[in-house]
Amino acid sequence: MSISSRNSLIYLLVLFAFCEMQIIARKDTQTCIPRKSPCFGKKVPCPDECPLKSPSDPKAKVCYLDCDSPICQAQCKTRKPNCNDRGSACLDPRFVGADGIVFYFHGRRNEHFALVSDVNLQINARFIGLRPATRTRDYTWIQALGLLFGSHKFTIEAIPAASWNDEVDHLKFSHSGKELAIPDGYLSTWQSPQNQLRIERTSSKNSVTITLPEVAEIFVNVVPVTNEDSRIHNYQIPKEDCFAHLEVQFKFHGLSSKVEGILGRTYQPDFQNPAKLGVAMAVVGGEDKYRTPSLVSADCGVCLFDGGKESSEKINSVSEYGLLDCTAAANSGNGIVCRR
Repeated sequence: MSISSRNSLIYLLVLFAFCEMQIIARKDTQTCIPRKSPCFGKKVPCPDECPLKSPSDPKAKVCYLDCDSPICQAQCKTRKPNCNDRGSACLDPRFVGADGIVFYFHGRRNEHFALVSDVNLQINARFIGLRPATRTRDYTWIQALGLLFGSHKFTIEAIPAASWNDEVDHLKFSHSGKELAIPDGYLSTWQSPQNQLRIERTSSKNSVTITLPEVAEIFVNVVPVTNEDSRIHNYQIPKEDCFAHLEVQFKFHGLSSKVEGILGRTYQPDFQNPAKLGVAMAVVGGEDKYRTPSLVSADCGVCLFDGGKESSEKINSVSEYGLLDCTAAANSGNGIVCRR
């Protein structure tokens, strides 16, 4: 091999090594803070497909590490709710439980229900909706969420609108009873003084991620009921209201084995889903157990929240109740609809 050829080869190898170092330098790493996580303290590199935790492009996938997974490997994830994945609540409203089974909870319009209730966390939802003259139950959507953790209360709401405009932000926030002003703009962030709550916009408007460190991550998106949705499902949406509502997906850390709520109960280790094999859609009652007086109340038939104080006595004092009966009348107008 000639000297010039050897020099060219060396140059190419050096250039390749330099490029590799540049790629590695542009990669973020993820670390799990919860001590119970199998990934605690480890610096896990992000994949080449999504090397950054907060990319400048709001449409790009982000680097995400599931701290509950036994495999400490970062993965790519969108920052908006995945309505077909576990822990989601979308549409009217369609839930996917921790067991991966889809169910619908109708509830009632203009009322509040506990989605999750544990000793240190309460998540309620306010439902909006309507009942056309030909229907025996309300069509409902999640319009707002209320979070209680420790002594804090946080709410996020979809602002009512006659018509939808993507250029307008339809989200409203409050913390401990005071309205929050979170500026529009991708990655615009608000954090509570004690760092117990973090809100980050995941698009310039209408999408956020809510983080309660070591407790939960909540991906939220606000959307309208479209004319096409109304036509397909015969919602009969009036012209003066587009029924702006929330799409949400939850990721929880360290829920207790007695966790309750419409969605929360599916995280119980011994939860038996009431949906029967072969039944495409069945309706049951039971919303009275989950109804709360307000968006920031932990008063319901099966609620466990005690302001964050560990209280096994309170958990054990909750009366056991039977499994939901998916054979109940389909026109009851209330409760959960389940399907596989």
